[in-house]
Amino acid sequence: MKMNGMSGSAAYSWDMIEITESAAEQLRELLEGRDPELRMGLRLQVTRGGCAGMQYEMKVDQVAQGDVVSERDGVSVIIDAESLKFLDGSVIDYEDGLNDSGFKVRNPKAARSCGCGTSFEPAEMAAAS
Repeated sequence: MKMNGMSGSAAYSWDMIEITESAAEQLRELLEGRDPELRMGLRLQVTRGGCAGMQYEMKVDQVAQGDVVSERDGVSVIIDAESLKFLDGSVIDYEDGLNDSGFKVRNPKAARSCGCGTSFEPAEMAAAS
């Protein structure tokens, strides 16, 4: 990890999370008109739950001390350090389909995902069972 260059902040830049151009464009639209000084971005968090054991939670939020930040084209995906172990190597995309639109996570650490796409079983848990 390397410092993100923010003075007095504990935010870091992590290059193991990729943000697609489509996701960056959509996130830019979501953040339009917000004060850039607030350091807002898409917070991606992993919590226990969902039909496969772990679930993704996403919301627009501010960067907090200790967060890991991945940036593309002036927008940020914010991840807390605990969630990063489940997300390292993931790709954050945005799909705009007829039946299902939204941010999607392509996670190489997921052994399987549920049909809704918001819940997954980490490979480390699948190997232990």
